[in-house]
Amino acid sequence: MTEPHDPFANHPELRHKVIDPHQSYFRTFRPSDLDQRMAEAGLPPNWRLSDEEREATRHETLAGHTDSDLWVFAYGSLMWNPAFLFEEVRRAEVTGYSRRFCLQDDIGGRGSPEAPGLMAALDRGDRCAGLVFRIAADRIDAETEILWRREMIAGSYIPAIVDAISDEGPVKAVTFVANREVRRIRPDISRAEQVRFIATGTGTLGSSLEYIQNLVDHLRALELDDPDVFSLLQEAEAYAASL
Repeated sequence: MTEPHDPFANHPELRHKVIDPHQSYFRTFRPSDLDQRMAEAGLPPNWRLSDEEREATRHETLAGHTDSDLWVFAYGSLMWNPAFLFEEVRRAEVTGYSRRFCLQDDIGGRGSPEAPGLMAALDRGDRCAGLVFRIAADRIDAETEILWRREMIAGSYIPAIVDAISDEGPVKAVTFVANREVRRIRPDISRAEQVRFIATGTGTLGSSLEYIQNLVDHLRALELDDPDVFSLLQEAEAYAASL
């Protein structure tokens, strides 16, 4: 009798730290679900990419992909809530990029116009450690459609193919890089603003503080070091405790 496939064979420590994709809010989420709330908040109808624009970026990014499985590099909330079905997860690192808290959220996810939140983005830098998830070839179209709906809402990211080095060898992976052309990406954000936004930002998906706490929890479970993120969490927790 064949043993059932275990996506967490390489990292059993993550088995209870990754949300079951079938239970994820993002699996059925559609950007149009937010249109009324964004209109009430005063945002114009073009606050997000249209479905056609979003899908065009997906097809362009995956155009050269063959019939093999597809890897996705995760550096933020995809690490614990990928929403797409995957066959395998590995620890991995990419070079030329760093994880930076420079994505300002003032549209309701983990912040508001009155109290913006802050999340991580993959920006220019040295290196970034995270996870790669493998999507089966016969599921790529359906699962990347879900992934794009979640990541490519307002154009804050640019989809890219990067070289990721995993413990089991190198892979080509899809990821989402900070788009410095949009206002929500703040490459020059001050440390004081980072701390304040993380400590006080709250939205429909939870708080920015919970976000970075989840991130640090996963990095430590994987024995991955990110001194800047660890110290940022300490400062934000101290700021929140002082309020």
